[in-house]
Amino acid sequence: MSASFLERRFFKLPKNIQSAKSAGFCYGVKKAVDTAKKLKIDNPNKKIYILGALIHNTLVTKELEELGIFTVDELPVNADNAICIIRSHGETPERIEQIKEAGFEVVDLTCPDVKKVQQKAVNLADEGYFVVIIGKENHPEVIAIRANACLHSENVVVVNSVDEVQAVKDALKSHKRIGVVIQTTQTISHVQEVINVLVPLAKELKIENTICPSTSNRQKETLELAKNSDLVVVVGSKTSANTTHLAQICEPLTKTIHIETAQELNNYKELIEKAENISVTAGASTPQNLIEEVINKLEKGE
Repeated sequence: MSASFLERRFFKLPKNIQSAKSAGFCYGVKKAVDTAKKLKIDNPNKKIYILGALIHNTLVTKELEELGIFTVDELPVNADNAICIIRSHGETPERIEQIKEAGFEVVDLTCPDVKKVQQKAVNLADEGYFVVIIGKENHPEVIAIRANACLHSENVVVVNSVDEVQAVKDALKSHKRIGVVIQTTQTISHVQEVINVLVPLAKELKIENTICPSTSNRQKETLELAKNSDLVVVVGSKTSANTTHLAQICEPLTKTIHIETAQELNNYKELIEKAENISVTAGASTPQNLIEEVINKLEKGE
């Protein structure tokens, strides 16, 4: 028999806390962060810039800046023997060319899985399909995918909902051949909803399942944890698409909180005290030390 809330509170009984095995950096993120750090070690006298956040985590961005690797929205006019890193989400071909022409040495740290989506979108465009990208239009990954496909075809759209499909259905229906790629961090359930609406619009529908394996596995594990938890703590940046999707997966099943730092747990003390079975998961851009801080704070009941 499980202990009651009052028993656990009075006797300070330990909670059952488990962490997702897949929580934290995926291989693409780890490679990007490690390579950026090594780049600075190998080039101590060169200025190193990242055009946009390397990954969506403010703590990692701060750590890199402390090492002399600066995240910027616009590059300096004078390259001055500097290096520009292309972030893990990728960049448009036009922008990469501009960076090279400005005199920067370019180091491309685009995630390999994102590169695959870009190439699949290009292939579909070359094969004559109307390219549909399922994802968030303003997300840097999607912007880069679309830009690559648009070099090969005018028939490229981004949709992230059933309503957005309806808005372009006439163009899709008249083309008849539709090819689909997917932002790597999308949830399978959401993608299925959009594809269900695409099916009657196409005479031929070719779907490239480009949700990255790491994202898919993380979502499946998080779903199973949520089914057996009183509370799920999702750790990671609120600007991270894959992290926010983890929270969205859990919310219909159990109480869920999405935090960026361990200190934010203080805002949910009553909720945590009432929970007996707590699961912790984290996005692909969340560093391991941050996950450990959250678990330690939960275990100590601070």
